Amino acid sequence: MNTPLLYERFPSHDPDAPFFRHLPLGERPTPVGRLTGLADGAAEVWIKDESGFGDLWGGNKVRKLEWVIAEALARRSPTVLTFGALGTDHGLATARFARAHGLGVALALADQPLDEHARLRSEQLEACGATIHRTRTKGRTRLSAPWLILRHGRFVGGRFRPAYVLPPGGSSPVGMLGYVECGLEIAAQVGAGELPEPSHVVLPVGSGGTAAGLALGLRLAGLRTRVTGVVVNDQLRADSERIARMANKTARLLRKRTGDFRVAGPRPEDVTTTRDWLGTGYGHPTPEAERVIRDSRTIGGPELEPVYTAKALAALRDMNARGDLGDGAVLYLHTHGPR
Repeated sequence: MNTPLLYERFPSHDPDAPFFRHLPLGERPTPVGRLTGLADGAAEVWIKDESGFGDLWGGNKVRKLEWVIAEALARRSPTVLTFGALGTDHGLATARFARAHGLGVALALADQPLDEHARLRSEQLEACGATIHRTRTKGRTRLSAPWLILRHGRFVGGRFRPAYVLPPGGSSPVGMLGYVECGLEIAAQVGAGELPEPSHVVLPVGSGGTAAGLALGLRLAGLRTRVTGVVVNDQLRADSERIARMANKTARLLRKRTGDFRVAGPRPEDVTTTRDWLGTGYGHPTPEAERVIRDSRTIGGPELEPVYTAKALAALRDMNARGDLGDGAVLYLHTHGPR
């Protein structure tokens, strides 16, 4: 199934001019199944494994890029300009997929702690063919952004076209459509009996776009599932109010482009976020994350990395052991997918 569920939810009157363009980059739906031995407790834990979505890279970044790259191509943008830290999975995924579809890529990268994981990503970024600007800090990135937008534009067909600007994590209103789609996909899998309706979906929160899109998609699908975000980034605000506000930007865009004014975004109380497993900050390891990485390797569980997924699964493990997630079904969204 490669036709987006969003097209079924909002049928286009003109299939040659859909309300949002879409570029298939991965096979859907991604699988769901029981997750045993890593987060035992009162709730029955399930996993939706996004790691296989995409060929040049996998995970949650690719779902966003399906809509972002299609939009950039439709605008005839010469380059995608995006932002992150030295070990950014998002930047690497953007470089690989955008370049494969004829777009230039420029990355503005701030510093982060260089452990083994971040050092490997940094080396891959240097080799990916993107133009890299080492901006060092978030403040310097903001100051340099206007110049970078012009620097990476060019004249196309007699008209100057600036770079297509993509926020960190691909979390633009268009990019978040990837996880609106995922929310509809989870609902379809619940409807097909592949998993019970979860009381919570637990996932890592960096830029917030995955959680925001998911919250909107679950609401559109009519599920009662709550989004529980484990914050892993101390450089960006990522509380429930901000995530709801991000989701509502995509809801407004859907209303505008589809003409369906019944689209309503989530409220802050529909989303829970916690910073209790962040540790010292973005990219800094924690004992709980290191422990769950070792345990997952021992039992042949999902491949985890220390920045996002291990902290989220460590949080789910602790919350479930305490009974904080109830005694129903809980879904862990596994967002990592290196190639």
